[in-house]
Amino acid sequence: MKKILIIIGIIILIVIYNNEEKKYLTIPDEAIRYRIIPNSNSVEDITAKESIQKALEKDLKEIMNTSSIEETRNKIITNLDKIRKNIENTKNEINYDKNINIKYGLNYFPEKQYEGITYSEGYYESLVVEIGKAEGNNFWCVLFPPLCMMETENTEDVEYTFFLTDIINKLIK
Repeated sequence: MKKILIIIGIIILIVIYNNEEKKYLTIPDEAIRYRIIPNSNSVEDITAKESIQKALEKDLKEIMNTSSIEETRNKIITNLDKIRKNIENTKNEINYDKNINIKYGLNYFPEKQYEGITYSEGYYESLVVEIGKAEGNNFWCVLFPPLCMMETENTEDVEYTFFLTDIINKLIK
């Protein structure tokens, strides 16, 4: 009986420790974020956001295939015209008429909760695609370290936290 209580106590401490660790995990200062903000949350605007996001995946995978933040910056700057053209082509294909603004530099990000981790609000180096009035629910991720497009649908919060921590530690050290 004592062994069972000790084991239960250890499990409770591990769960508490993991929950506390998640609250303080942050994206490193040496990071480049990515955000797409739709005009609104209407079906048409969210569908347009998803179409643009999907169209940019190939460009972003190329940008994310880097080993340093400097290389990632250079690839973003070099590919901005390609990204703009890709977005315009996508707009035309889906017959969408909203203006799109693409910004690279320091941009504001609100606080975000995802998979049990709190990401602080602030101004971050980032690539931001604003569609129309940019008042809808956004998609965001991190281009460097390359954390975009991770498959996390079937993972636990703890598993995601360890995975994210491992990637950040490998690339930033």
